[in-house]
Amino acid sequence: MSDFRGKALPEAGEPAGYAALIAQYELDLPSPPRMAAIAGRHHPVSNEDWLMLTPRHRPDRTLGDQLTFAFRYEGVDLQVLSSLFETVSPEDIAALVRAAPTGGFARRLWFLYEWLTERQLDVPDPGKVRLIPVLDADQQYALAEGEPSPRQKVLNNLPGSRAFCPLVRKTPELAAYSEKALDERARAAMGRVRPDLMARAAAFLLLNDSKSSFAIEGERPTGQRAARWGQAIAQAGMVALSQAELDRLQRIVIGDARFVRLGLREEGGFVGVHDRDTNQPIPDHISARHEDLASLIEGVVAFAERAARGRMDPIVTAACLAFGFVYIHPYVDGNGRLHRWLIHHALARAAFSPPGLVFPVSAVILRNIERYRTVLEAYSRPLLAHIEWRPTLDGNVVVLNDTARFYRYFDATAHAAFLYDCVEQTIEHDLPEEVRFLLAFDAFSQAVQQIVDMPMAQLELLHKFLDQNDGRLSQRAQDREFVALTPDEIACVEAAYADAFSPDSRSCASTTDDER
Repeated sequence: MSDFRGKALPEAGEPAGYAALIAQYELDLPSPPRMAAIAGRHHPVSNEDWLMLTPRHRPDRTLGDQLTFAFRYEGVDLQVLSSLFETVSPEDIAALVRAAPTGGFARRLWFLYEWLTERQLDVPDPGKVRLIPVLDADQQYALAEGEPSPRQKVLNNLPGSRAFCPLVRKTPELAAYSEKALDERARAAMGRVRPDLMARAAAFLLLNDSKSSFAIEGERPTGQRAARWGQAIAQAGMVALSQAELDRLQRIVIGDARFVRLGLREEGGFVGVHDRDTNQPIPDHISARHEDLASLIEGVVAFAERAARGRMDPIVTAACLAFGFVYIHPYVDGNGRLHRWLIHHALARAAFSPPGLVFPVSAVILRNIERYRTVLEAYSRPLLAHIEWRPTLDGNVVVLNDTARFYRYFDATAHAAFLYDCVEQTIEHDLPEEVRFLLAFDAFSQAVQQIVDMPMAQLELLHKFLDQNDGRLSQRAQDREFVALTPDEIACVEAAYADAFSPDSRSCASTTDDER
């Protein structure tokens, strides 16, 4: 086989593990982002989409062998398992557990079946055995601290609850990011900057993040509205997450709620456009059913606290929370900004963000908007094929099948990698750039004050004009806002700007006594 469900294999092979189970049981769900297959030769080549293994790894085509293979080489896929457990009989799973009740595979399978289905299997107590973790921390991100499940003798290190538990594979890329200790690098960078300068930089970065979050949604808020949302961002992580807190934040985001229903949706939802002639919806993404929202948000809230308490990687936690929330899309409006607020909440809750600093993630996302959309659509677009829906008379959608598992258990590996890159950019680019700007502006300000006494508001306007015109004061500005400046003063102001913002140049203020 060279293709599985439209996803090309890097070389001919036979799908195994989760891919084989999806095909064998005709499971109606999106294909996992990375699957496994058995190649026809002994030195196969894998890629991002496929793990290619040799013929000696080939499992038998039985349920037990395929599941054992999947756990060993692919980790835990809750979306596939939840669908599979609805398809096979409980006795089929119980038989696998009874075959080796003390084995690690059997106990993990037993736990996951009962955890996902809330049904008990008729199997014997495994007796005195060593606790084993549900998630292999070498394969997937898990809680550093889980809790024991006495029934199956496993350690439940899943980061979420049955209601919401995205998982992230521990790829080489993510492992490398984790080793960079970005939180420590941010603290070190802050320590090298004067406290007063750092406070000014942090204030700008906070407001910039607020404005950028609105800009991503195509909005240009008033200064007051942007500042109000910036204040909400600054307070992220101070209180535990709850639906009431999310509702409060939605009210802040929307501001004027006369034309928007606040609170959880009571109808379907989608992201996309309408046909101009028929008003029929053309979805790019279909949101979770409104009947599932209460459960899903309860799961999001539980995930936030459980992951923080269990000390899971903060950026991985933030990616799961934020992208999971935006896929659910629980509100009529405001979802995008709340989705990005959740990033700040998770980082602050885990004390990842240095005190007084908000990583301007939204500003980085805005700079990388196409990649951001690609990451969002990597899951939402394939999902469309598995959602049955019909249009409503008012141009909305009604979902006809059970879709809750699609929002509870998605793979957030690509989302975590994207967010790690965003956070690194804020530390390596945004924070140093703002500090450099403030140092340059202070130098420019001091130089101008030696030339002419000028209020700060006028000085900021002067800088704005120079910045917009490549360091030259336009004739319009000379004739209007700065008509009081003499030609010599204008020349010195332009030189001061060049000296401050282009270190190779020198201003009038830097001229030596000998040169005079």
